[in-house]
Amino acid sequence: MAKPAQEPVYAQINLLDKEFEQISRWVYLAAGIRLTDSKKALVSSRLSGRLRELQLISFQQYIDMITNAKHPLSATERQNAINLLTTNETFFFREIAHFDFIREVVLPLKSGRKMRCWSAASSTGEEAYSLAMTLAQHHNGAWEIVGTDINEEVVTKARSAIYPMLRADNIPKAQLHQFCLKGTGSKAGTFKIAKELRRNVSFRQANLQQLPPDLGQFDLVFLRNVMIYFDVASKERVIANVQRQMKPGSYLLIGHAESLNGIANQLTLIRPSIYLVA
Repeated sequence: MAKPAQEPVYAQINLLDKEFEQISRWVYLAAGIRLTDSKKALVSSRLSGRLRELQLISFQQYIDMITNAKHPLSATERQNAINLLTTNETFFFREIAHFDFIREVVLPLKSGRKMRCWSAASSTGEEAYSLAMTLAQHHNGAWEIVGTDINEEVVTKARSAIYPMLRADNIPKAQLHQFCLKGTGSKAGTFKIAKELRRNVSFRQANLQQLPPDLGQFDLVFLRNVMIYFDVASKERVIANVQRQMKPGSYLLIGHAESLNGIANQLTLIRPSIYLVA
C-alpha cells in the first residue's frame, strides 16, 4: 500500500550577518526604513517562510532574486519582502485629539468646500475610515479620502473594509451604530464599514520615498507613526514629497511621539504634532 505523500522537511536556514546587512541596505533603498541590528531575528523569522516556499537554501539566493531585475520573480518578490518587513500597527480613532482638532478647528474653516484628505500610511484602513466617520458627521461639504501604503497586503485589507469585532472598541457608539454593519452567518464576529463611507474612500499602493505623479493635492494629510522608522535623510525626503501634495492652508498631522525638529520644511507648527502649510 502506497504511503501518503509528505511535505518536504527543510532545515533551519541561518541569516548570516553579511546577508542581514544586504537586506537592510536593500530595504533602506527601497522604502527608506533603517533596520537596526536588533531586527535581525525579526527579518529571519519573517522571510524564512518565503525561502521555504520558493525552495531556496540560503538567504543569499533570496537576496539575489529580489535585487536582480531580470529575474522573472523579482518584482513580485520585492513586494512580498516589503509586505513582510513593514510594520502595520493601527486602530480606529488613534490619537483622538487629532480628530477633535479636525472637528473643532479645521472643518469650520473649510465649511461649504470640498475637502480632499490623505491618509499617507494607511495600513489596514482604520485611520482613513475614522476620518471618514468624522467628515460624514461634521463636514458641511463634499469630501474625499485617499489612503496609501507601501504594503500591498494591507491595502487589500483596507479596501475590503471588514474588521474583527474586537477592532470596534475604540469607535464611539454613535459612529459604530451609524457607519458599521455587523456581520452575520459566515461573517459573524466581524463588522463592515457602510457603503456611504466607502464610496468616498479609496486606497492604493504607494511609496512615500517616491510618490506616484497622479496623487493630486490635499487639504489635510495624516502622516502619523511612520517617520519613527526613518533616519533624518529619509524623513527629509518624505516631508519634501508630502509638502508638494499639500495645498496652501492645508494641515499636516504627525504622530504625537514624532518630531520634525532638524527637518528642513515650509511648515508652521500650530499645536504639538499639527502643522500648517502657509
